[in-house]
Amino acid sequence: MAKLILHMLSPLKHMSPFDVNMALDAGYDAVLPYINVALDEVMPLVQDAMFSRPPRDAVRTAVFIGGKDAILALDMIDKAREALLKPFEISIFADPAGSFTTAAAMVACVEKVLKEKKNRGLAGTKVIIFGATGVVGFCSGVIAALEGAQVVLAGHDGPARVEKSAGEIKKRFGVDVSFIDASTPEKKLAGLVASEVVLCAGKAGVQIFSAEDIKKAPGLLVAADVNAVPPYGIEGLDLQDNGKELPGGSLGIGALAIGNVKYQTESRLFQKMAVSEAALCLDFRDAFKLARELA
Repeated sequence: MAKLILHMLSPLKHMSPFDVNMALDAGYDAVLPYINVALDEVMPLVQDAMFSRPPRDAVRTAVFIGGKDAILALDMIDKAREALLKPFEISIFADPAGSFTTAAAMVACVEKVLKEKKNRGLAGTKVIIFGATGVVGFCSGVIAALEGAQVVLAGHDGPARVEKSAGEIKKRFGVDVSFIDASTPEKKLAGLVASEVVLCAGKAGVQIFSAEDIKKAPGLLVAADVNAVPPYGIEGLDLQDNGKELPGGSLGIGALAIGNVKYQTESRLFQKMAVSEAALCLDFRDAFKLARELA
């Protein structure tokens, strides 16, 4: 049987060691990184990998797209798909900075807690996202909006960047999300108080909300944070919390609880490509479908 080969493309100067390890542990025989890859180089690289093997071995070849830019990763997926020709089609999986699988895990964990402890789903739920212009925050917003949530992107440095992200989400996915200026403590707290779910996807080691802030949001049902570096994004939320009640009555989900689902999701998607008898194209929507099963 032909060897399992994974070609890993990144627009950055390094490929993520995390993703390399994950791919090898998932069973690939060879993992080959390509760095500083420009968008217009994706198609020739994919076709070079695709045409080097007979059609019967096509599904033993796959392409992974990394980097730290969700929009660019989606564009690279499109270019990779354009390169495919029957019967030589190979599989494609994108997870820039682990954002697709992390976002999927965060939203899946929130959905589970809402259903099990609040008898609620995502549809119609007011969700606010901090760190919304980052890759995890952006993808979390898309996933939640596609599930019918009323999503608000909070701009810590003003409304301009989150307005642009909201426009991009509308253009690409056909769903509406709102945005607010959260550049002052007063505006940030007002956004929290008006919400039922808060997703914190800010920079590592940056506290977004204090325990007192969380207490001041009586309508808050769930608070989730992906920051595993102290101080955490939400004061009083422990890494392993998975539905633990916080001061004020909301339920907390910590970074390691989310990370456990994220790790399994990424690993299983690599494995899914490895054993599939047909070429696959996997993005955050596939990650969310799987994360739901794992949460």
